[in-house]
Parts: sequence; structure tokens; C-alpha cells
Amino acid sequence: MTTHPSLTQIDRYAAGDPELDEPGVWAIEVHLEDCADCRARLAGSTTVASRAVIDQVALVLDREIATASAPARRGRSWSVLRHRWFVGTLLPWLAMTGTVLVCAALLGALWVGIPSLVLLIAPLAPLPGVAVAWHRRADPAWELIATTPAAGLTMLLRRTAAVLAFVIPALAVVGAGTGLSLALMLLPCLAFTAATLLLGTLVGVRRAAIGLIAVWTLAVIAPSVIAARLPVVLSAQSARSWALATVLLTIMALLRVNGFRRLSHHE
Repeated sequence: MTTHPSLTQIDRYAAGDPELDEPGVWAIEVHLEDCADCRARLAGSTTVASRAVIDQVALVLDREIATASAPARRGRSWSVLRHRWFVGTLLPWLAMTGTVLVCAALLGALWVGIPSLVLLIAPLAPLPGVAVAWHRRADPAWELIATTPAAGLTMLLRRTAAVLAFVIPALAVVGAGTGLSLALMLLPCLAFTAATLLLGTLVGVRRAAIGLIAVWTLAVIAPSVIAARLPVVLSAQSARSWALATVLLTIMALLRVNGFRRLSHHE
């Protein structure tokens, strides 16, 4: 049961009695927030001078509100796009990704005899952006977002989609000048993104991205550059396998939806 303050306590509170201790004031104020009856009793306990001040303040506020101009409305569409689908800290990583792709294309054009660097690094292109899309050190609003219902799968997928919206066109533009199969660049890219999300439910998205980058670099990129030939996993016949892997990894990641609700524990 809730104990209501006595009429004497409300009268002392309304009069601003200096002998009323702070804990007593706090208890009354907390109670008044939830009790309409006590708020009505407080209104009846105010003095004539207090009511005159309140009426005067209300009159001034009504006059100011009536003469003030309407506040300018912000662009809601841009606000929703910026807060839900993007975070400013992604920009440096996306710029770095674009720069690396351009440098790989130029190096491949100048250095004859090595396999296509664009094709080799295409699977890793979205991973730096995905790694920082959901990480406490990369998002200044991490503490606020991590405690909201929007945290987890929905937020991560939105930001991952923003990363892919930049990386996929960049790969298409860079790859157009190399004559390489567009499917062999985009399908491994999507497969590695899905794998990062899946592993991210277990070890964190950032750790998953770093691990996949390290494994691909050591197992595929380095041997391919040394041998001066593309690996079997990036041959023309592997496109169907990459497509199947992308579908399976995406389904498995979605089945791990509960793991996305605990991402903040890994990051």
C-alpha cells in the first residue's frame, strides 16, 4: 500500500517550510508524480501569494507562446536515414575501402602477371565497415542504443545494408574496367558479410570480421600473389557455390536472431 503524506506535510511542502528535510521533500515529490488526489490537495494548499505568482507566470507564458513564431520543422526523412541507417563513423572506413579498391585496380593494371587484386580483396571489401557498424568504440551513442529495443539485429542489418549500398556499386565500377565476372566479385562479398554476421552472434561482429580478414589473407590472397594465379575458390565455376553459401549463411544468421540481442556483451 502507498502511504499518502498528511495534509500538514503537504501544507508545509506548499509553503516551502525550511524545516522540512530533503528526504521528506523527495518522498512527497515522488508520491505527487503518481497520485492525482494528493496533487489536488497540494493545489488547495497553496497560498494566495503563490497562486498569484502562478497565474502571472501562466499569463506571461501564454502571451509568449501566442506571439512566438512556429519552430522550423526539420527534414524528417534525412533524420531517419542518418540515425537509423547510417552512422558518421562509417565514413572514414568506407573512404578507405574505396581507396583500397581503386589502388588494387591500378596496381593490377600496372603490374602484369599477378592475379586480379580486385577479385582477391572483393570478399573482404565490406568487412571493415561491418566491423564498426556495431561497436562501442565506433558509435558515440553506443550506451544509449545498446539499451533500446532497436539494438541488435535490426540496427545491425540497417547499417550493414548502408555499407553494402556503398561497397557493391564501388566493386561494380572498379570491376567494370577489369573485365572480370561481376558475380565472382559480388557473391563472395555477400557471403563474407553473412558469415561475419553469423559469427558475430558468437564472438562479436568486430572479432568475426578481423578473423575472416586474417584467414582469407593468409589462406588465399598471399598464396595467390606468390603463385601468380587465381585460386580455385575464385574460378568461374565457383560462382554457384558462392551463391549457395550466401543463401545458407544468411538463413543461418537469421536463425540466430536471439544472438543478435546479446551483441553488446561481445563488443
